[in-house]
Amino acid sequence: MSKLILTNEVSGLGSAGDVVEVKDGYARNFLVPNGLAVVWSRGGEKQVTQIRDARDARAIASEEIAVEIKSKLEGTVLRITAKAGANGRLFGAVKTSDIADAVKALGFGDVDKRKIEFASSIRTTGDYEASVRLNSDLVAQVKLQVVAAK
Repeated sequence: MSKLILTNEVSGLGSAGDVVEVKDGYARNFLVPNGLAVVWSRGGEKQVTQIRDARDARAIASEEIAVEIKSKLEGTVLRITAKAGANGRLFGAVKTSDIADAVKALGFGDVDKRKIEFASSIRTTGDYEASVRLNSDLVAQVKLQVVAAK
């Protein structure tokens, strides 16, 4: 087992700044090469503190504001326009940054693109759902409508 410090949020494992133990192969082949974690060391406690401070600074400050943003997001349908062919197949795919930009364009504030998840890649026009983690325990389910750009 390898002891690591997470530098980014990993679904099912933990948030940035958490110290976790994972199997050696998972650490060596996925987490460390993708920059999601670093190997724990004695001097790592200072690094953990810095990562947690940065995470807290990025987090939405107030629980009331997060609940308000959640209700706004769940009450609207985000419309995302993308270049598409005649049969509705997109030239590329909808990315999490596209969803974050759509949220910002509606005036709901900045949402971290790393906290947006959807079940499978979006490569055709249609209706989809995504989840947006607003803070550690509050997740908004967002309805997406992907339409072809004219």
